[in-house]
Formats: sequence, structure tokens, C-alpha cells
Amino acid sequence: MKRILIPAGGAVLATGLLAAGLAGTATAAPDYATDPMATNNADAKSVVQFWTENNNAALKAAKEFYPDLQGPKLTSTGGPTTDGKPGQVAPIGGEPKTAAPKVKNVNLPKSIGKVFFVTSDGEYGWCSATSIQSKYRNLVATAGHCVYDTDKNGHVMDNWVFVPGYYQGKAPWGIYVGKQAWTHYDFDVYEDYDKDYAFVTVYNGVKYVGEKNVTAEEYKKFVGPKYVKETKTKVTKEQYEKWVGQNGRNGKIVDEVKPQVTGPDDKRGVYQPKEVTKAEYEAAAAIGGPSVVKVGAQAFTTTVNISDEEAVKYKANGGKGDIAELPSGQKTLTTYFVKQWLIPGSEAEYWIFDYTFVIELSADAGRLGDNVGGQGFAWNQKTGQPVYAFGYPAGAHPDGDKAFTGITPKWCYGKTSSKGFQAAKYKVEEHIGLKCSMTQGSSGGPWVLKYNSAKRMGYVNGVTSLVADTDNNGRFDLSTSPYFDGETADIYKKAANVWSGKIVDSLGQVYK
Repeated sequence: MKRILIPAGGAVLATGLLAAGLAGTATAAPDYATDPMATNNADAKSVVQFWTENNNAALKAAKEFYPDLQGPKLTSTGGPTTDGKPGQVAPIGGEPKTAAPKVKNVNLPKSIGKVFFVTSDGEYGWCSATSIQSKYRNLVATAGHCVYDTDKNGHVMDNWVFVPGYYQGKAPWGIYVGKQAWTHYDFDVYEDYDKDYAFVTVYNGVKYVGEKNVTAEEYKKFVGPKYVKETKTKVTKEQYEKWVGQNGRNGKIVDEVKPQVTGPDDKRGVYQPKEVTKAEYEAAAAIGGPSVVKVGAQAFTTTVNISDEEAVKYKANGGKGDIAELPSGQKTLTTYFVKQWLIPGSEAEYWIFDYTFVIELSADAGRLGDNVGGQGFAWNQKTGQPVYAFGYPAGAHPDGDKAFTGITPKWCYGKTSSKGFQAAKYKVEEHIGLKCSMTQGSSGGPWVLKYNSAKRMGYVNGVTSLVADTDNNGRFDLSTSPYFDGETADIYKKAANVWSGKIVDSLGQVYK
């Protein structure tokens, strides 16, 4: 156990070690910190809306969270010291009798998922996490830096939620809004990475179950995700006038646009000869075009034979040509034209607008632990025991290779180091290590002792805090975790006995 006397500012990693986590030390009780998150239903409602609007757009936009791509060198030290007897709390569903041996294909725990949050820089970030045993089956374990924003001097991240089983914008078990965060006082205040863990109580899950069209008044009263869908329809002038006359319904008139005369070089123009009088024709032919055409346009004339009936109709329709009668009695029509190019106009358009009010119904998904189970918890354990480390790695290795996508969870298996690791920049003096190639995004993922692959359960005995390249070959090959001791257990037990409640009522809306 150690005590830091001088507060530190936000830390940033340099070469060699990547902050998959921040840390903090803890002495015996009451050296813990607890901070509110979404403290009431109104706050929780806004958090749900933030992540679920526009088909979960914010969830899809989040990126794996880490302070920097490089970190300080690790230094080996003596192993961590216990501060009491070893202990453990069984997983939800009971204690697995024996841990399954390492197998090629591991059944991943249902309890793991991603935590999403907004940083002090306004960025959407995510880390790995797991559901863990608690009295009310409502507790999440992750890294401290995935809960507490060191850029805000230990304030909790904004809009914090846990989504177990998250996959490409889908939340199969619902979204669980954080209500209260617990960590060690030294991490909260001094940013001591030796205690880079946090426990968060969450409300019952919120699960999207479908949309419903409602009246404007129902829409106004509904508390939860909702949106207005606009529909516009082109109608006749008569339909438009009737529509807008009914209770002031919305409409729009697009004014008539007159055709515009242009020249042959204008790509917008359409060739459309115009019939003119003989005098206009002669003027256009003489000077290249009077006001009826642009300069450079050409005039032309045509003569055709017509019948007496055609001649009468032509004059009746305002024709401008000359009709002559031949000695044979046959009539001829001579018409005069100028070549012109017009930018087409448009008639007046009448549009009506209608609005559909849509509410997105939610359901109470129930308690986290009832849906996905919860890992057990262990402390003051011997090092050198085999563990599985689970997480969602996504970042690139120092050499630039991006071996993971962060879409699906991955795992590492091995024995924890008997020696501890130090990193002065992060006040780390006794992290434990595990050979592992996972990268950024695995932060906060659980280290599970005595994991039974058949039951998908074991005991959380660490969380990924830092990742390092120990042989300087440009590849991460080590993950580290704070050592879970009696102080960790004390904080866990406090968080594990706090009730949270639900935020969705029987009508599918968030409680007011």
C-alpha cells in the first residue's frame, strides 16, 4: 500500500507503454471515491436518447478510447503484496466447481460488452467491461480511466452506458445507463494508475421494441426517443387551397418561372424556332437579330401548299405568315421564323406538407445480471495463476499494423507475472502482467480467474489497464492490470450493495 501526497494532472503516454487505463491507489476504508452519474430518470432518459437517436448513430460513431499510442518503458519490480487473506465472491448462478482447461475454442462470456461515454473533448469513446456479481445484479466492472475523465480532474465521463454483447450498432440485451461510480480515492484525486479500476451501478436495461404513430398531443407528452417524419405532396391549385384552408395546414407555392431567351452557346438553352411576321423576319435576317432573338441568330422561311380549310384555321389561330393563291387555284402558306434558344421555364407548383409523429417505444429489459449473468470477484490472490483476459481490441500496434477491428471480443490466456511492473509517469509501482497482443480498446476488459468455458463464468481478478511493447519490436506483447487487494474488495463490496432501479414504465416510455 502506498500514499501519494501531491495531486497530479492528467497523464499522457509516451513510447513503449500504451494507457489502456489510468490508476489509483487505495488504503483501507474509507479511502474510496463515489460519484453520481445519471442520478434521476430525467438524466437517464437524456442519456438513452443521446445514444439511440437516428438508429444508434452515436454508438456507431464512437472510437476506442486511449490517451496516446506510445508509453513509458516498464520496469520490473518485486511482486505485489497482499493486505489480507485471499477472498472471492461467487458469480451469478453459483460457484463453478472447476475451471475448464484451456481449449482452442473458448466460449466467450455473455457478461462482457462495451462502455460508451463522451470525453471532456467531446469525443465519443468506448472501452471494454463486464457485468459482475452484486446484490441487485446491477454492477459493471471496468478500468478507472473508462469512467473517470482525468482531463476533468477525476469527473466521471458524460453519457456513460454499458452495452453487453454490443455488435455494429446493435444492443441485443439493452442499454444500461450508469447511475453511480465507485473507485479508489487516490485514482479519483491523484490519478494513480495502481488502482485503475472502477465499479458502476446501472439502471435496468432499456431495449428498443418498435415505433408507433401518434397524435401531436401524444407526441408532446411522450418521454423517450421520438421524431417527426415530414411528407410533401405535389397537388393542384384547388387541392392546395382546400388543404391550407383546413385548420391552417402547411403548404408551399413554387412560383411560375418564365422561359428565358439565350444564345446557341448556352448549354442550358433548348433550340425552339419562333414564328414571326414578315417584317420581323426581314429585320432579323438583315441585322442578325432584333430584340426577339440574340445577336447571331438566323432567320428562315418556309412555303407549303395548303387547303382552303387549313388556310381558314391558320388565320383563326393567329398565324403570322402570308397566304397566296396560285393561278391554278391552289393556296400556299409562307411562314417566317427566327432561330432562338430558350432556358425552359416552369408552371407554378403547389405542395402540401403533412407530418407523422413517431414515438420509439422502449421496454424495461430487466436487471443486467439477470440477462447476461455476472462474473464473480476475487482479491488477494497469488500471482502466477492462469487467467483469461477478454476485451475488444481495435487500435494499431506501434508499427502501424491494425490486427484487430474492435467489432468482436477477443481473449488472451496465460499465467500472470510473478513480478510486478512499474511506470513512474503513471505512478505505477505494482501492476501485474500478462503476455497478450491485444491493443487499444481492450482497456477495462476483465481478467477472469478460474474461468469455466462451459458455464462462461469465473472470478474477475483484474482489468486491462496498460498495454506495452516489452521487446521494442513495434508490437504490443503485454497487458497489465492493477493488483486486486483488500482495498479493491472494500470498494467493490460498497458498490455491490447499492440499488439502482428502472427507467422505463409500462407504457414504453422513460419514467418522468
